[in-house]
Formats: sequence, structure tokens, C-alpha cells
Amino acid sequence: MVVVLDHNIKESEKENLIVFLEQKGFRIKEIRGEEETILGAVGLIPMDLREVEILPGVARVIPITKPYKLASREFKKEDTCVPVGTIKIGGPRIVIIAGPCAVESKQQILEVAHLVKESGAAVLRGGAYKPRTSPYSFQGLGEEGLKYLKEAGEASGLPTISEIVSTEHTDMFSDYIDILQIGARNMQNFELLKKVGSLGKPVMLKRGPAATIQDLLMSAEYLLAHGTDYVILCERGIRTFETYTRNTLDISAIPVVKKLSHLPIFVDPSHGTGIREKVLPMGLAAIAAGADGLIVEVHTDPDSALSDGPQSLYPEQFEKLMRDIEALAPVLGKEVAKPPEHLPSTGPLISTAPIRTGERLQVGFQGEKAAFSENALFRYFPEETDSVPLPEFRDVFNSVLEGRTHCGIIPLENTLTGSIHQNYDLLLQYPDLKIIGEKTIRIIHNLIALPSAEIKDIKRVYSHPQALSQCTGFLDRFPNWEKIPFYDTAGAVGFILKKGNRANAAIASEEAGKFYKMKILKEGIETNSRNYTRFVIIAREEYFKVREPNKASLVFSTLNKPGSLYEVLKVLAEKSINMKKLESRPIPGKPWEEMFYVDVDIPKKFSIFSAAIDVLKKETEDLRILGMYKA
Repeated sequence: MVVVLDHNIKESEKENLIVFLEQKGFRIKEIRGEEETILGAVGLIPMDLREVEILPGVARVIPITKPYKLASREFKKEDTCVPVGTIKIGGPRIVIIAGPCAVESKQQILEVAHLVKESGAAVLRGGAYKPRTSPYSFQGLGEEGLKYLKEAGEASGLPTISEIVSTEHTDMFSDYIDILQIGARNMQNFELLKKVGSLGKPVMLKRGPAATIQDLLMSAEYLLAHGTDYVILCERGIRTFETYTRNTLDISAIPVVKKLSHLPIFVDPSHGTGIREKVLPMGLAAIAAGADGLIVEVHTDPDSALSDGPQSLYPEQFEKLMRDIEALAPVLGKEVAKPPEHLPSTGPLISTAPIRTGERLQVGFQGEKAAFSENALFRYFPEETDSVPLPEFRDVFNSVLEGRTHCGIIPLENTLTGSIHQNYDLLLQYPDLKIIGEKTIRIIHNLIALPSAEIKDIKRVYSHPQALSQCTGFLDRFPNWEKIPFYDTAGAVGFILKKGNRANAAIASEEAGKFYKMKILKEGIETNSRNYTRFVIIAREEYFKVREPNKASLVFSTLNKPGSLYEVLKVLAEKSINMKKLESRPIPGKPWEEMFYVDVDIPKKFSIFSAAIDVLKKETEDLRILGMYKA
């Protein structure tokens, strides 16, 4: 059963409640959710639920009808997020696990580790004990392989995962491996499940070739019931009559599991198809269907692999898969997880900011909590970052310049409404601040109101002017509604909550609705679904250095002579520098004179870019580099 606690429950009342349930024979797990705290009471003990409902501090009691209790969505409404090193699996993230099927040598696993890390993988896989159908096939290097895998993980900064096949190996795996994998053949090896669950470490559980989804969840229940709170489910294909592929990859299992369970679910397209060329399309299909990540086999020389070579990706194939997933993630409102290399920096950033020991990274944004800017912030920076809401865009710049925040995040352009010129102007006015990174997110607008409201009650809609303009197709269906501009989307939600009028609604993100505990009357009301906003990260250049930048933003004015802009663009063309954006803006105080904003790709050979800048300085007036960063 699920015992929902009263918000004002006393600690003594909670302790007495736990003692009462334990004396009845239940195992108790406390879960603190976003909206309420519950006690999960697990056990097949017949009793009248009213005995619990009448106890002090109990709000209500909900029976769990599913045979799997701890794994059930009835037990826990929020998605479980599994912490592994500096990353988390589940929620709004897409995590990619990659590496060879088997660890073959120290050099091999080190090479693959750095390769998959560079392409964007967040966890390193490698088998040391291989349960093979034939006793004559390569069985793995055993403990030696685990040692090599751990060394490769530490060298690349990636957590590790490997399959455990025996209860005798649990202590050894606990020393070497971050995530223990239960393979398909052992999904119903209940003694192994009990022992591995008792370690309390994250576990990936693969679905057996003839197992139903309920079978999979019941096996997860063994792990949860014996100690671990962190189970990652994995769909890796089932046996059907089809023989063309190694297995039949059951993509439909993903939304089914998402509805039934709070546990994250991965997909293994390598074993699911058994054919290298099918891994990429099926991997993308799994991500589109809602998978929290993929576990993929990658080898530097698949043709010579000692295990599963035909289904292992070549390095260039894996790199393409990661590029495609990066492009798909914003459409799904998710972010590809990458472990930071140097906290509190992210990805390619190296921080020398004056951050005291134990201090968290402070990042300013314009708006209220749960604004789109804050959503972008948490998709770029680690979750341990503190977001600092500020009233105006200029306040973000001032906060960074004066050292009250380490960085700031500002929107720069939207695919529907174009550039945000105010922020381009501010970049010129604050020359000590530079762009050090960027993040593009999909903007999904929602009609939000009081929990008791219905669409028929609405008379007024509040939101930022851009949000109102981006939802005209929906709003035109209600010509009698008054459209009222507000300074911030999330702030509009807070405003209508404070007013408490059922006739008021706001347009904002799903996160804003959840933050203020409001009701979403209609999802996805933006007129054009291809609605993306590009945000940039700003910081003092001396505090954050960017390793191997691949994009630059420039601004310049042209010389007062015919063909001057042509000469500038000619320099870029002759140096084979790709231009991503060109936009002109009036120069304040100089009527009819223009400045030009340009985004360019930085070639891998940085000296080419440097040489181009030297030439551009002669062909322009007041050339400035607004930032060099990793796109």
C-alpha cells in the first residue's frame, strides 16, 4: 500500500506510523516527492486499510494493485533518476552507454573509452564475464578485464557498466564497476537478483528473450525488494518467428513500461537487431519512442572482435549516431547527458573563476523560476548549479560583471520571431563579458490556469509578448479572450496564482505549471511546432576558458567604400570558413550606418581562423569577437 502523509505530520507521528506498519510485517520505504511524501508499505499482509487511515498524520491510503509493488507507478508517481558518478539517468536526459561487447586487452578498452567519450557517450560498457551459447566461444578476461575496464573509466572520466553472471562475483564487481548489469539469460536468476540487489548499487536489468513486460518488472521487484533503489530496465529484443534479425526489438515496450513503472528504461539496439546497419535507425526509433538512453556496442576493429563483431559499430558510425541523437533531443524536450570534465565547468569549459571550496556554481537568468531560460540553464550546466532569477536582461550582465554570479544565460534568437536585438546590443555594451557556450531548446507553450479552472472559464491570458505572438493560431480560436502582455512566462503563472481568479490563464512551460502546482488546460499551443530558442552563456573571459572551440560570434562595421561587405565575406570564403549567420543592425548615433553580426564555424586547424581574423581587421572597422565556444 501507499500511505500518503499529511503535510503537517509530526516527526513522532511518522515514527509511530512506521513502527505500526513494521510490526504488522510490512517493509517500509519513504519517498519524498515534489508534491507529497509517502510511505511505501510492501508485503502480502491482509489488513483493513482503515486501520492505517485513522492514524494521526495520514492523509490517505492507496492500495497497490500491481503484483510488482516497488517498481509500480502506483508506488511512485515521479520518474526515478539514477545517480551514477556526475550524471543522472532518467528524467529529461538521454544517456548513451557505449563500448565493446567484451574487454579484449588493456589497450583496446582504453582506445574505445576515449573514442566514445569524445563522441558523447556518458558511460563505458565492457564485458569481462561473457555467458556464451557455445562453451568454445570467448568467455571474457574475468577479473583482469574488470581491472582494465576500471582503468579505462578512470582515464576517460566515464563511469562503467559490466555484466555479472555469478553470486560469487558480487564483492569483486562492487569494487570495480559503477553499474552492475543483469543479462537477459539471468533475468530470472532470482538468487543472483537478491544478491546483486543487496549491494545497493545501480543495476541494469535486461529483458529475457521470452519474457513478458510483467516478467521484467517482477524481476526488477526482486532487486528493489532486496536493497537497491536504482534499477534501470533494458529492452534488448525478444524471440519471435522472424529470423532476419538476431531478435525482434520491441519498441512498443518503452511507452508501456513508462506507463506502468517509474523506473528508467534503456534500449540495446545492438543485441536487438544483431546487424550493424540496423543499429542506428533502431536506436533513433527507441529515443523517439521515449527511451531514457541506449546501450550500444562499439569497437575500433569490429571485423576482428572476439565477441559480437557483426553488431558492433565502427567509430564513425557511433559518431554519426551521437550527432543524430543530439539533433533529435531538442524535439523531444530532452538533453543528451555528458559528464563534466572539470566541475563546476561543463563539457569543454575549464573554470578558473574565484569559486570558494564547497561553493556551487551561480548562474543568472532573466525571469522567474521555471522560465524557459532556467530550463535551458539546467540543460547546459550540472544539476548542482544554483540558478539565480533576475528581473531584466541587463541585470544578468551586471550580475556577471560584478561577480554576484559566475555566469549568465540569455536568449539570443528564436526560429519564429528572429533575433533578440536587445541582447545583441548588450553584448556590445559589456566588452568584458564573452560568449562561452550555447544551448538550443524547443519551446513548447501550454495554457495554464488554476487547478479548478476549465477552458470555458477563461477570459484573460497573460504571458510574454513573444509567447502570445507564437500562439496566435490557438488564441484566434477564442476572440473574446483578452491577451495581456507580461514580463515573463513563468512570472505570468505566478501572477494568476496570486490573483486566484478562475478567469485568468497564462502561457508558459510545463515546468512552470508544475512549479506553481497549476493545471495545464492545453498542451503544445504554439502555432508552429518548429519553435526553438538559442541561448548563449556569458562569463568573464578570464575566468572561463573554452577548450577547442568550434564556433565564433563576431561583430563589425564595414569601411565606407563600395564592395566592403563583399570583401569581408570573400575572406571567409577564401579561408573555407563556413558562415552560419549574417545579420545587420543600425549603429546607435550613426544614422544609416550598419554593423554586422556573424556566426562562423572555427576550422579544426585554429591557425586558419586566426589568419582570417588578422585579414578581417584590415577590411573592417571595430571588429570584435563576442565569443569563441563549443557549439
